[in-house]
Amino acid sequence: MDGTEGNAGQPGPAERSHRSSVSSVGARAADVLVYLADDTVVPLAVENLPSLSAHELHRAVREVLQLPDIALDAFALWLVSPLLEVQLKPKHLPYKLGRQWPELLLRFTDAPDDDVAMDEPSLQFRRNVFFPKRREHQIQDEEVLRLLYEEAKGNVLASRYPCDMEDCEALGALVCRVQLGPYQSGQPAACTVREKLDSFLPAHLCKRGHGLFAAFRGRGAKAGPGEQGLLNAYRQVKEVVGDNSGHEATLGTHYRAYLLKCHELPFYGCAFFHGEVDKPAQGFLHRGGRKPVAVAISLEGVHVIDNREKHVLLGLRFQELSWDHTSPEEEEPVLWLEFDGDSEGTPVNKLLRIYSKQAELMSSLIEYCIELNQAAEATAHQESMSGPLSAPTSSPSLTQRPKLRRQGSVVCSRIQHLSTIDYVEDGKGIKRVKPKRTTSFFSRQLSMGQGSYTVVQPTDSLEQG
Repeated sequence: MDGTEGNAGQPGPAERSHRSSVSSVGARAADVLVYLADDTVVPLAVENLPSLSAHELHRAVREVLQLPDIALDAFALWLVSPLLEVQLKPKHLPYKLGRQWPELLLRFTDAPDDDVAMDEPSLQFRRNVFFPKRREHQIQDEEVLRLLYEEAKGNVLASRYPCDMEDCEALGALVCRVQLGPYQSGQPAACTVREKLDSFLPAHLCKRGHGLFAAFRGRGAKAGPGEQGLLNAYRQVKEVVGDNSGHEATLGTHYRAYLLKCHELPFYGCAFFHGEVDKPAQGFLHRGGRKPVAVAISLEGVHVIDNREKHVLLGLRFQELSWDHTSPEEEEPVLWLEFDGDSEGTPVNKLLRIYSKQAELMSSLIEYCIELNQAAEATAHQESMSGPLSAPTSSPSLTQRPKLRRQGSVVCSRIQHLSTIDYVEDGKGIKRVKPKRTTSFFSRQLSMGQGSYTVVQPTDSLEQG
């Protein structure tokens, strides 16, 4: 992407407001407003704004907030609007990109001309997509933890991070602890939680009944399932620091606990993109159509999330896929994901087609994440070879099996809900034939040891469909 290689996607509900980050512009000076994850504003008075780089503005924000050095890597500046999100590189000029915003919208969104004309991005200080989760474990500064916590909480409440009910309750309980203090038995806690339920649980889990019977719900009414589960989890939040000192846990302890719980979500820290996928043909007329999805990409892999149902449709590590994007002039841009699967017990190569004007951005981000991972692994290998012998670390290996997940969890893939192409011949004609390829359909792929993506080999038992 020219000038804006980074990430783009659909912002959450909390960000869907038109707000300018440049409040006044004069001949030399300007007041720049940088928004934090909790929607507070950091005003900056700067000189010569048009030539100011993202790195210089980032440093100014860190100085105002008095953040430690790790904030340089943990956070990045983003340009965000209801239509597009872009993480800026240090060398980018935010003012210049803001002036080019309509051109970016025309290139990377399907927004109508009227919406493009009205759209205006805000400058936001948010988590860096390329900041590894393992480095978050090393953060001690409470303000850095708070900013990461606020961003993660916003993504959970907006259902950007789909969670199972019990995970939502555990996360909501930590929010209760941060906002309401330690749990106090009695009616006040229950009433407060009930009145502010949407501050602790995603909106689709907070729906209450309407009509005559809802009007008679009084203070003594029985709590709903999510409400009661939230109260039970709130009651169980630990209040003692792990050193057995007997002192009450600091807020930083609860911020860290919230983030560690979010680290279990495979799409934590992702950049989000908007797209559509084909629905499986259904009914007598074999009607399909499309469904809107969010494509979440991080250093760990790619996840396709159903926007309506709030669950994962497909999750792939980079070792498990090949990919490419196509942008023909007369057709829609497409991101292609190729992965192993089966069709009625027969091993096949599956192709998922994601329609999106942001296909180019997604493809570039996948490639860059793979490059970063390979560089990090090469560095770690060199250090292990040159360093002194030491005790084995607890970091998981690439071949370690993932934790057993709950059946029906929202984070598990639902390939049966996707319409995929199961056979491809010569990379040209797409039809149901036995695989004849000896290499991947795409040139872009990552192969790393066991568990890697493999191309299906043709066998005599496979017959043309």
